[in-house]
Amino acid sequence: MTTLQNVMEPNLFRDIFSYDRIPAMKFSSESVPMRRPEQIWITDTTFRDGQQARPPYSVEEIVELFKFMHRISGSHGLIRQSEFFLYGQKDREAVEACLGLGYEFPQVTAWIRANKTDFELVKSFGLKETGILTSCSDYHIFLKLKKNRRQTLDTYKEIVSTALDHGIMPRCHLEDLTRADLFGFVIPMINELNELCAGTDKKIKFRLCDTMGYGIPYPNAEIPRGVPAIIKAILDNTDTTSEYLEWHGHNDFHKVLANGVAAWLYGCSAVNGTFLGFGERTGNPPIEGLVFDWMAITGIHDGIDTTAITDMAQFFREKINHTIPPNYPFVGADFNTTRAGIHADGLTKNEEIYNIFDTERYLKRPCKVAVSNTSGLAGIAYWIQSNLPKGSGIRKDNPGIVMIKNWIDEEYSKGRTTTISEEELYRLVRQYMPELL
Repeated sequence: MTTLQNVMEPNLFRDIFSYDRIPAMKFSSESVPMRRPEQIWITDTTFRDGQQARPPYSVEEIVELFKFMHRISGSHGLIRQSEFFLYGQKDREAVEACLGLGYEFPQVTAWIRANKTDFELVKSFGLKETGILTSCSDYHIFLKLKKNRRQTLDTYKEIVSTALDHGIMPRCHLEDLTRADLFGFVIPMINELNELCAGTDKKIKFRLCDTMGYGIPYPNAEIPRGVPAIIKAILDNTDTTSEYLEWHGHNDFHKVLANGVAAWLYGCSAVNGTFLGFGERTGNPPIEGLVFDWMAITGIHDGIDTTAITDMAQFFREKINHTIPPNYPFVGADFNTTRAGIHADGLTKNEEIYNIFDTERYLKRPCKVAVSNTSGLAGIAYWIQSNLPKGSGIRKDNPGIVMIKNWIDEEYSKGRTTTISEEELYRLVRQYMPELL
């Protein structure tokens, strides 16, 4: 058990974060062993961190998105909680509306700063849990808060004590953890906060915040950046157990989903995400990605509604007017669409060759072929098989398909750069293979 090191100067880990160079990755010869908790789940921050990256949602939009989360959660309660701001009138109306739905999952929770004024808002809604901003790196303690470590921790203890006294579960958000002095401040901080619960049945949760996306998922990666190493150190040196740990990452270095999965595998029960990965700067773990990784890890495929992911994406397109990149996994318009002729040839023989799983079953999205100059005869044949009931047994050497391909080749020889539209393909079939229509 370590004690707080109340240093006079901040530890900024300049051998790793020199600012004029790309942050260094440090590796150990020893690997952290996997330590997957018995149960793992997802939490949501679409209406908190997610709204810091886009125009605010309306109350009606929040309610509909909350309903999609409930559908995904199913009988397993996969998305356990969703956190909300409480500062604006619209935020408070959204909380009241979501509470009014009466769902067990997701549970509505709040997020506040570490002060008593904010805490009064949590009390007014009768919420059972709230997140509390508890920044833990010396970048924040010394350079932002202008305090020392002891002063900072004492401030946190005061607001956490207030929450505990009112029967509200505090969830301490360890802001900027991947640049923090783990043994000099973070672990002593967790221990001192846990001591506030001594002799009671009360508990404190800790959200492990990779605020700048510095986390590294590899088992040999050293602290402060190594996700497995961070979680191992906390589990080994505090009384906090896996079910009271939650990972919250950002995607600044393209590792947000990998870090979330690593958190699950190395001892963190909860991973925090958002719909479509919205979040400050580069975003948070996308819930739709976490859902399928959860299914792959646990082997559980029943009791949750993954088709709600497709409906959620459609809601974003049609009601929120958000354009989802066509190649975005699971929900992009073209995520399971191939343009390569050799891939299309495989699809005509067996869909499994070039589709990641039964996307029609889990997402209501059968795999597709976009016809272009690279699709070849096989691509045209697969489009016909997929779109025309009478074309199910058509082969790529059919004379009509050869004529359609000749027309397409002529188009691209004239300088065309766009794919062939469905309207054009129907017209070509009507012209060269009228028996199919």
